Amino acid sequence: MDLEIYDETKQVKEEWIELIKKLLEFAGNYIKLPENTEMSVTLMNNEKIHEINKKYRGVDKPTDVISFAIEEQADDDMPIIMPEDSTFSFPKNIGDIMVSIDKVKEQAAYLEHSEERELGFLVVHGFLHLNGYDHMRHEDETVMFNLQREILDAYGLKK
Repeated sequence: MDLEIYDETKQVKEEWIELIKKLLEFAGNYIKLPENTEMSVTLMNNEKIHEINKKYRGVDKPTDVISFAIEEQADDDMPIIMPEDSTFSFPKNIGDIMVSIDKVKEQAAYLEHSEERELGFLVVHGFLHLNGYDHMRHEDETVMFNLQREILDAYGLKK
């Protein structure tokens, strides 16, 4: 997976950056994403995620994680024509995840588990949203949350 991680806080430990990289690679393999999948994770504070939450979701408060999935090609997009014998394949960009590091710390303390577990939970949660999973209906919530728990447990980030 081609993963870009941006630390807007300039305070995230290198161990957390490595955790995100390894966990998302693991999650991508777990759900069998193509190797050339691209995505990004931006780590920020409550103030910044509050701005984004208000602007894009109309919710006037900070949140823990926001996912922005890349939309499919529109009907009016100019098609890219490749020779029939071409072996080149375009990377699949699935989108961007934004995580509040402040919320990671707050929620880990509240839930009485490690900050690493909370960070992993939020990153996998956002990752599953980028891959079409949702929890708006009870049936969908069951599927998404079970898969989220499976990935975290298999990786070793149990509660």
